[in-house]
Amino acid sequence: MKPLFGFLSLLKNAIRDLLPIVAVVLFFQTVILQQSFPDVWTILVGLGMVIVGLALFVQGLEMALFPIGDVLAEAMAKKGSLTVLLCFAFALGFGTTVAEPALIAVVNEASMIAAQAGEITNSDNARESYAFWLRLTVAVSVGSALVLGVFRILLGWPVQYLIIGGYFLVVIVTFFAPPEIIGIAYDLGGVTTSTITVPLVTALGVGLSKSIRGRSPLLDGFGLIALASLMPMIFVMVFGMVL
Repeated sequence: MKPLFGFLSLLKNAIRDLLPIVAVVLFFQTVILQQSFPDVWTILVGLGMVIVGLALFVQGLEMALFPIGDVLAEAMAKKGSLTVLLCFAFALGFGTTVAEPALIAVVNEASMIAAQAGEITNSDNARESYAFWLRLTVAVSVGSALVLGVFRILLGWPVQYLIIGGYFLVVIVTFFAPPEIIGIAYDLGGVTTSTITVPLVTALGVGLSKSIRGRSPLLDGFGLIALASLMPMIFVMVFGMVL
């Protein structure tokens, strides 16, 4: 019975989290637009799926991704090899980003829009190549961000200095990047830190900071996600300049 009550609690939390979104949609649909919902039963079934899926997703994070990332980070830190630790950080950032569904969707959409705008040849090969290299650039940037973040944790650098300096660099690169790539670069900085990347990256930072003497998980364990959001903006704008 205990697992059942635990899952019911997760469902209740999922409903509570989705309630503001549902309330906004209901208000604008019924009060502002004064229209009924098309195919109400389909919408209700879909909403139920979202609630169950969100509850299962949160439970899965707590059971698998957070513990795995935490254990791997501690094991890598205890191994005592800086090279292995940095390679692990890069591989984790690269691998999770390449598999990120939101990133795949955005780069595919960007390739179609670029083809329609005449920025690239409007062919299947050209669109696939553009999407592939854009996706690869973002993955490399997130891997590089995690390497920088691991260095920050090891050396105890304040995260705010890296973030301020990084955004200063973003502003500078923006003046030289092609206008067509700037919006894409800014959006890709957000979609890279989504369902797959965030849990493992967070677990890496917290687990690593707990394993190193003199480091605080609260002060040093967080900040990797900010770097992982910042770095793709720079890399993608440089990608646009080179392309």
